[in-house]
Order: sequence, then structure tokens, then C-alpha cells
Amino acid sequence: MRVLGIDPGLTRCGMGVVEGEAGRPLRLVDVNVLRTSADEHVSMRLVHIERGIEAWLDEHRPDAVAIERVFARSDSSTVMGTAQASGIAMVVAARRGLPIALHTPSEVKAAVSGSGRAGKAQVGAMVTRILRLEAPPRPADAADALALAITHIWRGGAQARIDAAVAAAGRWTP
Repeated sequence: MRVLGIDPGLTRCGMGVVEGEAGRPLRLVDVNVLRTSADEHVSMRLVHIERGIEAWLDEHRPDAVAIERVFARSDSSTVMGTAQASGIAMVVAARRGLPIALHTPSEVKAAVSGSGRAGKAQVGAMVTRILRLEAPPRPADAADALALAITHIWRGGAQARIDAAVAAAGRWTP
């Protein structure tokens, strides 16, 4: 299974592709961060994110997309941008009929580190270990995107295969 993990954000949108299956070593395919300038209008920033995600889907052809579930933070402007980027990611994946999973930050932290309260450094260290990398992916948005993909393979892979089989049989259209 190949999963595109997306850590949505309006300024930095983490993108990471991981391949493998639960119980076997996973492999890093690619990781990067889509960046937009705060000087641009929000609409143009969202277009940039949409085009970037489309390009990643074209290049990497994932079987599923795992996106961080947006949760309320104290800064409502941050939540709004994150929610907008998340919505763009869902629309782009849904247009292609890809299974989409939303994973909470605490679920991702627990999956990769064993603790739902792990810090960014601990998540980065565990992603580095799980994928057998030489150094943690930078910035943290990149490591978070990979952690989302890892979590989906480990926890959500079975459901994604069911959704894909149902979609392929023509009984479900996203």
C-alpha cells in the first residue's frame, strides 16, 4: 500500500509518501513541504496548495490519502487556514476516487511513539527510526506528514483496502 500523508497548513503543508504494509518494514518514497507566502491572498494560496497536491498525486499515485484531522486551537486564524488547506486536500483526493482517512494528532503520536502526548521531536525521531532514515525530516510538518502515512498503513490500511475494493466494484462513488 502506498499512502500520501498530508499535514495541512496554509503556510506550510507537509507532504509525505510511505509504502508498505502493517507488520513489514515501511519505505519512504518522498517527503516535502508545500509553502505559500502570507503576502498572497488566501485564495491564491489555496490554489497553490491544490496544484501541489495534484502534482504529488500524479507523480506518486497513492492508494490512499491520510490527512490530519483539524482540531480547535486557541488561535482561530490558524485553525481556519488549516481547515481550508485540509478541505482542499480532501476535494483533490475525492475527485480521484481515492480513499481518504482523517487521523487526529494524538492518534498519530500514539501510533508512532506509543504516547498520544509525544512532542514534535519525539515524533520526528520515531519517524526517522521507523523509516530507517539518517536524520529526521525537516521541518516538523514533513515529519508529521510521514507520521500520518505510517499511522494509516498501520491502523487504517485494512479499511482503505475495503473502500478501494468497494469503489472498484462500482458500488460506491466518493
